[in-house]
Amino acid sequence: MDLRKVLIGLHHSKGIGWKTISQLMEHRDLPMAENFGESDWIERGVAAAAARGLTHTVREEYVLEYEDNLKNKGIIPVTPFDAEYPILLKETPRPPWVLYTIGRIELLASLCIALVGTRVPTAYGRKAAEMLAGTLASQGINVVSGMARGIDGICHEAAFRASGLTTAVLGTAIDKPYPPENYSLYREIGEKGLIISEYPVGTPPHPGLFPQRNRIIAGLSRGTVVVEADLRSGSLITADSALEANRDVFAVPGPITSPKSRGALNLIKQGAKLVTEASDILEEYGFRPAPVQMENGNKLTEEEQRIYHMLEQGNRSFDELLALTSWEFGLLHSVLLSLIIKKQAVQLPGSIYKLV
Repeated sequence: MDLRKVLIGLHHSKGIGWKTISQLMEHRDLPMAENFGESDWIERGVAAAAARGLTHTVREEYVLEYEDNLKNKGIIPVTPFDAEYPILLKETPRPPWVLYTIGRIELLASLCIALVGTRVPTAYGRKAAEMLAGTLASQGINVVSGMARGIDGICHEAAFRASGLTTAVLGTAIDKPYPPENYSLYREIGEKGLIISEYPVGTPPHPGLFPQRNRIIAGLSRGTVVVEADLRSGSLITADSALEANRDVFAVPGPITSPKSRGALNLIKQGAKLVTEASDILEEYGFRPAPVQMENGNKLTEEEQRIYHMLEQGNRSFDELLALTSWEFGLLHSVLLSLIIKKQAVQLPGSIYKLV
């Protein structure tokens, strides 16, 4: 039984947490786990109650049936043994053992920026979130947030209005969106973007799960932007997780008289980069948010700019660009051809495109 199946079986089992899985993964005989009895699991440090469950859940037949049931619900589990598992997330201090995903799994490989903030934003915070998320999404950035009330939901919606990419990381089981009033947003993200949760189907909701998911939001992203937050905001946990993972932290300044801005202002005092527009973020990663101007004075179209900025991140295949843009085949082909004619890009063997 391969380790991927063992891991999925372990992760779904009651009484088995992150630390226990970490300890079990150190045992070289774990691929033989299907043959383990209750006493074998207990010898490896598993509590007796949980050990009884593992004799059933860590079976190849059970795991295959479990994955089939998930697939029927549109849920795909991704483990560190899968090519789709994000490299940046692997580099974090406590990467999740399994990500349950709904939607466009290829977005795990996109350039992500997290935008987070208070659940009860001011009009200023709402405007700032809409502006930043919309501009970042229009440049091909995957806007990552937690689908919570307030700033999170505003950022997801702004990304869609810009015809861009967005990923929601849940603090609940993958099939139980929270808050309930964001169900329509959950459906839309599942269809057009990507939904992620560390928690398998059947996990009961608990307030303690939400702070844990913040490390995933930060871990997926090159940088985290705190839009508006008070001193006790969960967004500051996300910022701390970003720092722990050696990622960039940005913050939007607000009125010094507003309690909703105190958390962000403190971050700026501590060294977070002050953000007043999306270009403050984009320039950190080599983006040129202004229209790309060619030597002859002509400017690239909006569609050409979007592909141009995607190629600035590295060479991309036609299929990768198609997946990241969600464009029709003909539109992408014409935009790439135009970039080639304008001597901004070239096509390499295997339908790989790169900037000149």
